[in-house]
Amino acid sequence: MKKIIGIVVLSIVASSAAFAQRFAYVDTEYILNHIPEYLAAQKQMDALSVQWQEEVDNRFAEIEKLYQKYQEDHVLLSEEMRRKREDEIVLKEREAREFQRQKFGFEGDLFQERLKLVKPIQDRVAQAIQTIATDQSLDIVLDKGSEVTFLYANPKLDKSNDVITRLGYKPDPSLADK
Repeated sequence: MKKIIGIVVLSIVASSAAFAQRFAYVDTEYILNHIPEYLAAQKQMDALSVQWQEEVDNRFAEIEKLYQKYQEDHVLLSEEMRRKREDEIVLKEREAREFQRQKFGFEGDLFQERLKLVKPIQDRVAQAIQTIATDQSLDIVLDKGSEVTFLYANPKLDKSNDVITRLGYKPDPSLADK
């Protein structure tokens, strides 16, 4: 009877081990910070963002000046002139908001620029992660750099340096946890 129970327990342990999944994680922020093209793309996008934001700010500053001038001249203007100035201010506001939406809105110019510059790099990283997962028989690879919260992560499971090496770069430990 003891042998049968031992065999059943051993079978259960062996079968659960056979179904065990292999996990690993990567830190995509850490990986991307090793890729010069990504850093250059980020700088380029930051510069575009600053330039376009200045244009938006200038447009709204111009509208504010028009409005203040209108407030000063309001009592001196005829009904028709007031309506004309109000229409001008409303039109400029609409144009400024449209410009802002065109540059920063969903699928706007900044989004399109990000797709053009950053997406190919992210695709290369994703392909390298997939290759490493396949080569190392990993079932699940999590991203430490995104919104996944780790309460504890065994450093032995971190495959970020493997991905960096696979992409042809040398891991720099000083970039970790930045």
